[in-house]
Amino acid sequence: MAAALSINSGIGRRLLADGLLTQEQAKEALAGAKLERQSLPFYLAQTGMVDGMAMAAAVADEFGSPLFDISSFDISLIDKDLVSADLINKHNALPLIKRGTRLYIAMADPSDLRALDEIKFSTGLNTDGVVVEAVALNEAIKQLLEGGDDVGTGLDNLDDDDLENLDIEAVDEGGANDKADESAADETPVVKFINKVLLDAIRSGASDIHFEPYEKTYRVRFRTDGILQEVAKPPIQMGGRLSARLKVMSQMDISERRVPQDGRIKMKISKKKSIDFRVNTLPTLWGEKIVLRILDPTSAQMGIDALGYEEDQKALYMDALHQPQGMILVTGPTGSGKTVSLYTGLNILNTPERNISTAEDPVEINLEGINQVNVNYKVGLDFSVALKSFLRQDPDIIMVGEIRDMETGGIAIKAAQTGHMVMSTLHTNSAAETITRMLNMGIPAFNLATSVSLIIAQRLGRRLCSACKEPVEYPKEMLKEEGFTDADIEEATLMKAVGCAKCSKGYKGRVGIYEVVKMTPALQKIVMENGNSIEIDAKAREEGFNDLRRSGLMKAMQGITSLEEINRVTSS
Repeated sequence: MAAALSINSGIGRRLLADGLLTQEQAKEALAGAKLERQSLPFYLAQTGMVDGMAMAAAVADEFGSPLFDISSFDISLIDKDLVSADLINKHNALPLIKRGTRLYIAMADPSDLRALDEIKFSTGLNTDGVVVEAVALNEAIKQLLEGGDDVGTGLDNLDDDDLENLDIEAVDEGGANDKADESAADETPVVKFINKVLLDAIRSGASDIHFEPYEKTYRVRFRTDGILQEVAKPPIQMGGRLSARLKVMSQMDISERRVPQDGRIKMKISKKKSIDFRVNTLPTLWGEKIVLRILDPTSAQMGIDALGYEEDQKALYMDALHQPQGMILVTGPTGSGKTVSLYTGLNILNTPERNISTAEDPVEINLEGINQVNVNYKVGLDFSVALKSFLRQDPDIIMVGEIRDMETGGIAIKAAQTGHMVMSTLHTNSAAETITRMLNMGIPAFNLATSVSLIIAQRLGRRLCSACKEPVEYPKEMLKEEGFTDADIEEATLMKAVGCAKCSKGYKGRVGIYEVVKMTPALQKIVMENGNSIEIDAKAREEGFNDLRRSGLMKAMQGITSLEEINRVTSS
């Protein structure tokens, strides 16, 4: 890897001038890049501090180098013998095309002349650098050197003949049913169709797949970036066979159609990569609706910088994580990213010196080094029973999937008071409502005020596509009504969704929007006086903690998402 660039260098100044970095972020990035022994562009793109394509465009413009979209390049065309793997890894530079005596090198940092010189010396060819997006470059190098052992490559190498023979297996979670009959759903067209749907969902980055029967139609929908989109309409006569096949794959009882069932499927994409699907069936008027939740283990390894916390919010979360005891509560509706926030925190704390146990319903992603328990209500293993058992096993950190009742909440509070770090979730809309919900459960106000250290309320908003987003102007009066201050209106450049071949209606990916509230003495006082959610919320704003709306508006001012998207996911 190239050495980190100085903030006083051309690209450092350029990023500051373009508003892609603040001075504080620049200093932090420089220190991080130096520590990781990475170039500044790669570090910034990898951590999500600056959008990858925006970074590449700024670098290319600053150095007068060509900008190249490596994601559209066929990696198989590269001559693997031209440049050694050691040189490629050392400089994070990829040889693309040889034309005569000239070799074009894909780089995230074109100022790394040492890389160009060493490759020139090794090959005997003149070298020219072209700028590519840093993370995409890293993926291309991995694909070339490791034989493409990642999800995208594994899927792209599959053709229609492979669809029938994918490596798919059910995951036995202790409640698997032996009544599933493989012969009942082993028709080749059904097998191929379902396998293709699963692959297409992974390719598109979907989070859920919906198989839905109606009176005269049958449809398949993907939830991509939080929005459901119809992707297929198989014949209605095929509905029963699709249901049977999915139930066989997840080891459910295909003869039982009257009650909901749960199962799990594991699909091997390559030698090292697999994707899990959590499967649930629901009897409806016209057949069984089946929903598959796609569980990608890499989502738990994103790192806190990629989640979208503002710098002050990230500092509050990190400080709470490293306290010797206390409770961190993450709240929000289903699908708001609570699990990823918790897993990210657990990964930060996951060291050989700590004993970490979790109780989840169900366990979504396996985490190495963490003791994960799947609650099973049929045998009496609920959250409270698991919590009691944890406390007898010398824990340091405990994660409870959700606090649903007074018993679970009471045990969790006591654990937080007796030297343990406790993390959990609730389905509430804001930090203030989280406090009142627990008070209404019957948790004593004093215990709550002295045990809870941090509350995070969150939503997920769609990111604007960096390739096609455009500036947009709104009337000043309208912006004030939306919550912008005069200073915001003067400084901010809002962006709108446009749409291109690289995105879905102008959006690509999602970003977290957060309200992070630390339990300060002033807030503790209101809680112990049994204050309502309105009083708690007002005091939190007075203490300087942004609510979800304000955090969303900041994301819009940063050009990460649009005002329309903020209005969709937060209330004005």
